[in-house]
Amino acid sequence: MSELMLALAQIEKEKGISREVIIEAIEKSLLDACKKDFGKSDNISVNMNRDTGDIEVFASKTVVKEVEDPAGEISLEDALMINSKYAEGDTVNIEITPQNFGRIAAQQARSVIVQTIKEEEKKALYEHFYCKEKDVVTGVVQRYVGKNISVSLDDRMDALLMENEQIKSEHYKPTDRIKLYIVGVKETNKGPKVIVSRTHPELVKRLFEKEVAEVADGTVEIKSISREAGSRSKIAVWSNDPNVDPVGACVGMNGNRVNAIVDDLGGEKIDIITWSEDPEIFIENALSPSKVVSVRVNPEEKTAWVVVPDYQLSLAIGKEGQNARLAARLTGYKIDIKSESQAREAYPDGYYDEDEYYDEYADEDGYSDEYADGEGYSDEYADEEGYSDEYADEEGYVDEEGYADEDGEYADSEDYADEDGEYADSESYADEENNEDDYGEDSDYEGEADAEDDGEPEE
Repeated sequence: MSELMLALAQIEKEKGISREVIIEAIEKSLLDACKKDFGKSDNISVNMNRDTGDIEVFASKTVVKEVEDPAGEISLEDALMINSKYAEGDTVNIEITPQNFGRIAAQQARSVIVQTIKEEEKKALYEHFYCKEKDVVTGVVQRYVGKNISVSLDDRMDALLMENEQIKSEHYKPTDRIKLYIVGVKETNKGPKVIVSRTHPELVKRLFEKEVAEVADGTVEIKSISREAGSRSKIAVWSNDPNVDPVGACVGMNGNRVNAIVDDLGGEKIDIITWSEDPEIFIENALSPSKVVSVRVNPEEKTAWVVVPDYQLSLAIGKEGQNARLAARLTGYKIDIKSESQAREAYPDGYYDEDEYYDEYADEDGYSDEYADGEGYSDEYADEEGYSDEYADEEGYVDEEGYADEDGEYADSEDYADEDGEYADSESYADEENNEDDYGEDSDYEGEADAEDDGEPEE
C-alpha cells in the first residue's frame, strides 16, 4: 500500500471522513488538471486503484476510417492493432497517463483535496450533531467569551453557551462538565453551528429519559413540564401500566433517580405530580405541596377557581407566586387561588360543600376537638401542665416535702399551724376538712373562699 493510501486511512480514522469520498475527490481534481494538458476533458477519465493508489488516465476515442479529431477519434487501423475485435464505430479506452502532471496541476490537485477534506469534515460534524438535536450532551467548559461560555462538545467542536441560556445562579470554571440541551444545529459557511441551552424545559425531560428506564421505554410518560431554571420545576407524569407507579418510578429508591437529575441541574428542585385527564384533579395535584379544598374549572375559558385552607394560602401561592405560576404553566389554566375565609366572603351562599371538604381538612390541620386537645385546652392535657390534683403532688405541696405529719396535719416547724395544730385560713391551701387532700391550684382557691364565707379571723 502506497503512502497516499496510508495517509487516507489515517484521515478516515481521525476525522471520520470516508476514504472513498477522498479518492473520488482526488480523481475529480486530477481530471480538472488534465484540462491544462489535453485542452478538454469530456472524453477523459481518471481511475485511482483503491489498493495500491496507482493513478491511470484514460481517453475514450471512437473508431473511424479517417480521423478528423485526434483528441476524440482513432483510426480503424490503430484500433485493430490494440485489439482485433474492434470495428468501425466502437469506443476504445486508451491510456494517456502523463509522466508528470506538472507543478501547476499538482498544486491544483492538492488544493482541491484539502478543500474536499474540510468540506467533508464539516458535513460529518453537521450530521453527527444533527442526529443529537433535541437531545442532551455533556460539555466541558473551556473559557469565558465575554458573558458567554465556550464549551467543548464530544471533543469534536466548540459551542457557545449564550448568557440568556445560562442558569443565573450557576458559576462555571474550566474543565467543569455540564449537561446541555441541543436546541438546534445550523449550517454556516464556517461550519455547523450548535445552539445549546441549560434553561430549556426539555432538558429536564431528556434527563429523566436517560435516568429512568420506565420513561425511556414509554411505560411512564411525561405529559407536561413547567420550569423556572435554577429554582424549581414541575413535571406531570402518567403510567400506561396500572402496576407501575409513575411518581415512584421517577423518584427511585431513596430518591436516587431524581437526586441524580437534581445534581445535573445544579440543585434545582423538582416536583413530580400525577397527571390526570380531569382538570380539577390535575390542578389540585399541580398545586402540591399545598392542600386544596375545592377546585372549579371553566374548560372553555381555561380558567380555574381554587380554594385552599387559610393557613396554606401562602404555600399554595409560593414564594413570589412561584408555585401558582408553575402550576398554571403546567396545566395550561389561569388559576385564581382563594383562602376559605376569602371564599366565604366572596360567595356567602357557599362555593363548595363544607360537609365534604371542611371537616376533612379541619381535622388534619388542627381545628377539630381531637387536635385542639393537643394544644393544652382539654382536661386530659391540662393535667400535664400541673393544674390537676394528681400532678400538683409533684410540685411539692404534699407530704413528700415534709409539710404534713402522718395524720395529715402540718408540722409546727414550718409555722403553718398554731399550738393546737389548727391552720390559719390565710396561710392554708384548704380548710381542715380537706387537710388530707392534695393541694393543687383549684383547692387553693376553694379553701380561701370557704374561709371568707365562714368569717373566721386570721391569726
